[in-house]
Amino acid sequence: MKATHWLFAYLAAVVAVTLLHEPWLLAGFLAAALAASGAARWRILRRAVLAVLTFNLTVSLGYAAVSLWQGRFSAAYLLLVNLRVLLLVYLGFWFVARVNLLEACRFSPSLSFVVTLAAGQIEAFSRALRDFRLAFVSRNAAAPALAARARHAAAQAGHLLDKSVCMAAETALAMRSRGCFDDYTGLPPQHAVPQPVPLWRPHRSGAAPAAYKKP
Repeated sequence: MKATHWLFAYLAAVVAVTLLHEPWLLAGFLAAALAASGAARWRILRRAVLAVLTFNLTVSLGYAAVSLWQGRFSAAYLLLVNLRVLLLVYLGFWFVARVNLLEACRFSPSLSFVVTLAAGQIEAFSRALRDFRLAFVSRNAAAPALAARARHAAAQAGHLLDKSVCMAAETALAMRSRGCFDDYTGLPPQHAVPQPVPLWRPHRSGAAPAAYKKP
């Protein structure tokens, strides 16, 4: 299969997973995906679990607390949501590990441009995260305390937020200069406004300017 075919197959699988509402079907699809992933299955599964652990745990605990308080707790629904998220994330990691996304989007120049732009942004943020981690390790000979880790995480989050805003503004300006945005569509046409005559340039109505004579 070509990379473009893998892209369409992945999109179809994502739509199909969102339409399934039985936990045993989602578990079966997850098992099938694990079997088809080959030797990299456990590495991809580990990445998927770590990626959704914090989010899923927070949402699951919030749902459990509210539903128990309201008397409407459903273990089947909780299992369904977690299996669906895990399967979607696993399919995404598997697709990225198997297929070159730039090659898959070659059929559309606009989509290729967006993917290239996103890949550049991801690489820039990955480099910033790596630099922060190495700098933090180099400045702590011993294991840092929890308060130091929290301050480092807060500084890192603030830097990434500022960097994302600056990079978004620069990217928007670069795309606008290359014609990607048409912000003037639908605006009324602008008419030329007559400019006033400067005070330092005399205006002579009906008289031709005098010819310059060399002294």
